[in-house]
Amino acid sequence: MIDKKLGKEIIAKRVAKELKSGQLVNLGIGLPTKIANYIPEGIEVSFQSENGMTGMGKLSPEESENKDIINAGGGYVSVLPDGAFFDTSFSFGLIRGGHVDLTVLGALEVDKMGNLASWIIPGKLVPGMGGAMDLVTGAKKVIIAMLHTAKGTPKILDECTLPLTAKGVIDLIVTELGVMEVTDKGIVLKEINKDTTIEEIKSLTACELIIDDNLQVMEV
Repeated sequence: MIDKKLGKEIIAKRVAKELKSGQLVNLGIGLPTKIANYIPEGIEVSFQSENGMTGMGKLSPEESENKDIINAGGGYVSVLPDGAFFDTSFSFGLIRGGHVDLTVLGALEVDKMGNLASWIIPGKLVPGMGGAMDLVTGAKKVIIAMLHTAKGTPKILDECTLPLTAKGVIDLIVTELGVMEVTDKGIVLKEINKDTTIEEIKSLTACELIIDDNLQVMEV
């Protein structure tokens, strides 16, 4: 089993390799914000935060943060020289208008139909949906970045059991164990962490996985 902290770094590094120059990218709160720290050399993207910013930079180190500049999750961040600030009306206009190329979000559960549950566990206090519902329907590509299980309980299922954020919106799932593409035929395992096995991934996944004929080792 891969350490949880290390697992999050693996996920962030691997998702960063999906970034392409010129993209407008939205990163969800929590784990996805780490992706900004691993942009591949030569790749230039603009990060958008739904609280009203483009050109968002890396997370700010402790004691050097500007307390007036936060991302949508309330974390202190830097701003690049070409960064811009605007109100949430304009920000959600960017999202709903289809101008965001890629969004990366965490999840409580996902399933083989590409459904996403990310906003509430009934009876428990959680932050709420935020901009996720708009992002997953407005962005051109949706990547889910999450640990493969919650304390050993699978998060990739036949069918989500928690209230949905959106139906059939997920394109790619990246966990510390592998990279999986959501297709019309189900979830296809495209890449595998060098420190795990197909059998372990299957044992920690609560739906059938289709193993790609050209299965690769994850590059992180």
